Amino acid sequence: MESDNKKPAKRYYRKRVELFRLIEKIKLWPSRTGVLHGIRSIERRGDTAVITTHCSRSFTANNSRNSRAARWLRNKLFIRTCSSCNIPGWKLDKYGSTRFHRSFGSQLESERTQQREWVKT
Repeated sequence: MESDNKKPAKRYYRKRVELFRLIEKIKLWPSRTGVLHGIRSIERRGDTAVITTHCSRSFTANNSRNSRAARWLRNKLFIRTCSSCNIPGWKLDKYGSTRFHRSFGSQLESERTQQREWVKT
């Protein structure tokens, strides 16, 4: 019972990370109508990707830091959640506790990239 009242820990990410890295981590997508969808899979194809949601919708997206979706994810702008995707409450709470800062937090780099930087220094 005590764990139900517990607030999720705050997570900090860099503000200007690539869109695909952010989506792979958060697994949420804001549509243009303001509906928040859950992501089932992401298939990268260079600078574009085919994204499939839990409600079986698929579309292509460009990897941009300035895009509408990236801004909406950082600012947590959405009107409602998709009823077909069934996004659990704990995931919305976790997303709500996420903070984005310009010079503080994870850059969401892969482990290989982080290991290469360790070797270089």
